[in-house]
Amino acid sequence: MVEGRVCFSREDTLKFLKHKRLQRMKACTMNDAPFVSNLMTRSGGDSLRGSTSCGDRLFNNLDSYLQPPATNAMSKWKTDKFDPNNLDWTDKIPECPVYFPTKEEFEDPLVYLQKISPEASRFGICKIVSPLSASVPAGIVLMREKSGFKFTTRVQPLRLAEWNTEDKVKFFMSGRNYTFRDYEKMANKVFARRYYSAGCLPATYVEKEFWHEIACGKTESVEYACDVDGSAFSSSPTDQLANSNWNLKKVSRLSRSILRLLETTIPGVTEPMLYIGMLFSMFAWHVEDHYLYSINYHHCGAAKTWYGVPGHAALDFEKVVRENVYTHDILSTDGEDGAFDVLLGKTTLFPPNILSDHSVPVYKAVQKPGEFVVTFPRAYHAGFSHGFNCSEAVNFAIGDWFLLGSIASHRYALLNRTPLLPHEELLCKESMILHSTPESESESSTDMISHQNIKAAFVNLIRFQHQIRWNLTRSKHYNGDSIHSHGTILCSICKRDCYIAYINCNCYLHPVCLRHELDMLGLPCGDGFTVSVRGDILELESVARRFEEERDVVNLVKEQSVIANDMILLSKMYPVIDGDSYVPYCEIGMESRKEWNRTDEKIFDTCKPESISLINHVHADNSNSYPVDVRNTYKETDDSDSDSETFRVKRRSKSENKNTQDSVPSNFENQGLKRLKKVQKANPTSISIKYKKTGTDDNVYHEPGKSSLETGPKRLKVKGPSIIIGLENVTGRVD
Repeated sequence: MVEGRVCFSREDTLKFLKHKRLQRMKACTMNDAPFVSNLMTRSGGDSLRGSTSCGDRLFNNLDSYLQPPATNAMSKWKTDKFDPNNLDWTDKIPECPVYFPTKEEFEDPLVYLQKISPEASRFGICKIVSPLSASVPAGIVLMREKSGFKFTTRVQPLRLAEWNTEDKVKFFMSGRNYTFRDYEKMANKVFARRYYSAGCLPATYVEKEFWHEIACGKTESVEYACDVDGSAFSSSPTDQLANSNWNLKKVSRLSRSILRLLETTIPGVTEPMLYIGMLFSMFAWHVEDHYLYSINYHHCGAAKTWYGVPGHAALDFEKVVRENVYTHDILSTDGEDGAFDVLLGKTTLFPPNILSDHSVPVYKAVQKPGEFVVTFPRAYHAGFSHGFNCSEAVNFAIGDWFLLGSIASHRYALLNRTPLLPHEELLCKESMILHSTPESESESSTDMISHQNIKAAFVNLIRFQHQIRWNLTRSKHYNGDSIHSHGTILCSICKRDCYIAYINCNCYLHPVCLRHELDMLGLPCGDGFTVSVRGDILELESVARRFEEERDVVNLVKEQSVIANDMILLSKMYPVIDGDSYVPYCEIGMESRKEWNRTDEKIFDTCKPESISLINHVHADNSNSYPVDVRNTYKETDDSDSDSETFRVKRRSKSENKNTQDSVPSNFENQGLKRLKKVQKANPTSISIKYKKTGTDDNVYHEPGKSSLETGPKRLKVKGPSIIIGLENVTGRVD
């Protein structure tokens, strides 16, 4: 079975589908079924929600799942809002731009994407027709070059959901194991049985068929192979496309790719995944992790229809979902982040005309074999297949991503979500490389703009960090600075990634990012704190000052500071007061108390691990501070309300968790650690783990990269992966 998803016997599945068919017929007769389809797909590395143990949750809630709504709370979804018999709106959605690069323009994908980005990003998605062809078909690659290649499908029910507390439909069923050829035969048989032909049908016809089927059709479910590890690009030296830089296995490691700095691969993000679909298999509305770019190549088979919303309309998109799709009782928080949190589950599908009716721009693409579809940062997208097909996708980032990436990190922190990427560390490393690389007179205008975006984002980060640290030194509880040289760690309060500096409490068990007011936290080991700063902080600040000497960068800094959450947060936490003596880049600390002039080697064991809750929640609001008591804020929840799971990793049992630390709930695991587990399972020799015991046995740091971690209670050194250290996860194993 697929871990974290409900599995069923064949008898139970047939019983369930029979009940669902009867309910759908009743709903279509009543003409008042809400039109929100709940799926279980992932696209381009997207995550899925976990579930309870096999079968229990489905049949315990089967009655509420099948019965019509007891109230009129979703009356806005009656047929006057969506009429399955009136699909004229499908002809009114405008097409996204289509590009036809020459072979010369096709040489470097990131150069070409930088060139078209100013225009194409306004649509959220675009289509690129490749001038090169693959000489080795995907079927041959997956059946011959990759001998023994098989995959497991997931069953997608084609159904309606109300999206209230009684009908969120979070269960998942595992499908069967297929070879590529066996799945193709099954999919083509389904298509031929419905349309009495194996040929392609007009895209407009299939689009109407899809939305009618979702509303009240007879098809119960489809099978979809999503997030399949691997690639269908050939290893043949004669395959032109596979040997070009548009081979998706190469994209994340190109010279202009920000993700090349990661020391390990992240499946679905830096490494492509396959998506093998059939008629009406689909991917729900979602935005890429960390607002990254994505690129999808269609290898073979029937077309796909895509819908995309430009990034500048993302908040409007979320508002429509919050007010017209979800009922308020399922939102985890008020305000604009409530819908974002639920959408991260990647399970919601609704017709795009709902967006158009509320003045949210939406565009369409029909992707055929040999074509790429690119989604831009923060662009929501969804779609479905017209028949059997095979495609693959991967994420990437270029210079203009850093600003939106910081916004994504801020939203993850507000929702207490574990990040997949060390945004702060990537920005610092890219900026230092940029500073050390001599500028070329032949530098293109697109590269220049990209570099200016990187510099401006870096300046804003350093400015924010410097001013926060200056304000912290004025606190009566400030005990001085200490130096560190390790990589990224996670804030114990909000899971924000910390690379440049973070706050240490007296017992060194609660590293806190600089985005919290310590007076409001109520740390269990006292109010005293130190600030741990990177040893190369002066060099980082010097580079930022150099960047500020460039006029174009200064202008961008001002523009970005209006958008960047850090600078807004700074003005709320420490408003400027007359008489303040702060001077940008002034010298701060470093000469404080003698006992702190070291590299964080000593750990004060002043509070016991069992008295500390290392996992806490920060409420998203518009207040000037984030009052959190780390001793009382976490409340264990049911598995059904857990974070979206990123990998199919078996959860530890409650008994196992009790052996590590009682304060850590059984339904929670650091997603970064899960990624390491997946990597190690695929390549056991790629991760070298060493323990350095400097404190209690119950608390572990998870360190990325090759750097040696010098701080914290009990250290976990990981050579290879450059992911994230997390205090909140106290497991000492990567398995």
